[in-house]
Amino acid sequence: MSVWTLDDIPWDAFDPTRVDAEMLRIIKAAALTERNSAQYALYLRNVFHDDPAFGAAVDLWAEEETRHGDALGRWAERADPGFDFQATFRRFVEGYVIPTDVSQSVRGSRTGEMVARCIVETGTSSFYSALRDAAEEPVLKDICRRIAGDEFRHYKLFYTTLQTTLARENVSRGRRLLVALSRMQETEDDELAFAYHCANTPDRPYDRATSARAYAARAFSRYRLTHVERGSAMALKAAGLNPQGRLGRLASGALWRYLRFRLWRMADEVRAGRARPGHSMAA
Repeated sequence: MSVWTLDDIPWDAFDPTRVDAEMLRIIKAAALTERNSAQYALYLRNVFHDDPAFGAAVDLWAEEETRHGDALGRWAERADPGFDFQATFRRFVEGYVIPTDVSQSVRGSRTGEMVARCIVETGTSSFYSALRDAAEEPVLKDICRRIAGDEFRHYKLFYTTLQTTLARENVSRGRRLLVALSRMQETEDDELAFAYHCANTPDRPYDRATSARAYAARAFSRYRLTHVERGSAMALKAAGLNPQGRLGRLASGALWRYLRFRLWRMADEVRAGRARPGHSMAA
């Protein structure tokens, strides 16, 4: 379990002159998705309904994720006094609901579920590491450092559970890879896009493509090669592949080129005026 609380954050060190307005937009969105962890915990407890030990671990995981959202939300309110975190969160959960009344994983197996969770934690640990290294505001840097550390431990929790479920279910490496790739593609689903909309453009009609592009443009630009390399290795490991050697280099290189290509395409669309009305990165 995480050993820090909101009281451990050096709030008095907050420096409004060092707030990055573009980073603030993605922090607001991230605060909402982190705070919504209770829904995912309920889903996971239902999937692992006969495993009380894992259920207890999930409860602790959800507690830490909620703390992440509260920390980011409090920081966002300091950076933007007009931002109401609780009201924005209510708007988000009213519009984005995940099915929790289940008894089996939507991934087809518990092993598939743990692969998917590892991919999520790979993404969040990389994301907060990138924000930590990019942030100039000292309190945000401290918060991101704490969250990144938690997310790496969460990956370990789900990876360890993955080894247990794999021994029982014997899910093929090919199937695990498909689940990993599928979960990576879901990073552009409604959750982050809708969170970005609720936090930044609630007065406009929701458009998934617009919000997804606006979020991605700001998030991807914070990554550096080192973040991609570590994330790629974690993803390969979860899929049952060796992250070392040539495969690891190929995977991280391909992912890095993809991120740079996406940024180039989004910037090029804006410069050339090809983006549809209301679909620019300025959202």
